[in-house]
Amino acid sequence: MGQTSKLLLSAAAIVLAGTTPALPAWQPQKPIEFVATAGPGGGTDNLARAVQNIITKHKLVEQPIVVVNKGGGSGAEGYVYGKASAGDPYKVIFGTSNAWQQPLVSKVAFNYTDLTPIAAMAQDEFLLWVKQDAPYKTAGDYLKAAASGEFKMGGAQSKDTDEVLTRMIEKAGHIKLTYIPFKSGAETAVQLAGGHLDSHVNNPSESLGQWRGATQRPLCVFSPKRLPQGAKVTATEGWGDVPTCVEQGLDIKQYEQPRTVWLPGKVTPDQAAFYVDLMKKVQATPDWKDYIEKTSQVDTFLTGAEFDKFIKEDLERVRLVASEQGWLVK
Repeated sequence: MGQTSKLLLSAAAIVLAGTTPALPAWQPQKPIEFVATAGPGGGTDNLARAVQNIITKHKLVEQPIVVVNKGGGSGAEGYVYGKASAGDPYKVIFGTSNAWQQPLVSKVAFNYTDLTPIAAMAQDEFLLWVKQDAPYKTAGDYLKAAASGEFKMGGAQSKDTDEVLTRMIEKAGHIKLTYIPFKSGAETAVQLAGGHLDSHVNNPSESLGQWRGATQRPLCVFSPKRLPQGAKVTATEGWGDVPTCVEQGLDIKQYEQPRTVWLPGKVTPDQAAFYVDLMKKVQATPDWKDYIEKTSQVDTFLTGAEFDKFIKEDLERVRLVASEQGWLVK
């Protein structure tokens, strides 16, 4: 073969090499499990199922997705399950700030560093709820009544976001509340409707049906401003009609909870990046916007360094309350 032919062949080889497609990024090849670290009907379960429905409807992945609930131990069951699944990208854990708060206050067999953070997808608002026929009409009325009697406050999990807020209410209102933990906000709402509690601090989505069904009503929202109005929940009222707690004499200006997504530890960067991208695609759909509006959450997306910074700042806030309550694990 002549020199010219060799050069032509070499050039052709270079061209072909340059046009060879790169190996595709990681894609799931079998069914995916969404693990909700709470019982059915709670905010965490609602998020996992909303994301599942959006992915399925818009065919964002080819593999089927099943939601399982592992809410035992105030959510620790789900996180321990995630820790035990190290290296498995087919287990997606849905939780809240309890992923990093719980190891601070309870002797659990996991730490958030055992997991791979994907994103914080939304911030949940909190409201103070009472029975529909309760005699108090404002948070101020509630505080006066609670000061003269033993009030039962229900919440999802113990030493978690609901109980942290309960202790903040006690401090701000100079009252004492008996806190009773349940597996989820949905169960807590049922207990209030049945008259077994005096109040709870559920997120909007967890008590939407009960407000609409006239078994309980919100007194105030722990936000610096009223929530967006949105559609009416009852015949006459919507979320924007609920006063802020500060307006009504309960001086807690803001309290929110992030809804978080994790993978087990020791997954590859490509696998983590796939789920970050998937959650971004979910948030870009009109269905997600409907979900955020109906549940009166704050749309957000924290990942990478931003998510890590948020976790560390929140840990310091919770550490202060936990220290005052004597909860810190020694």
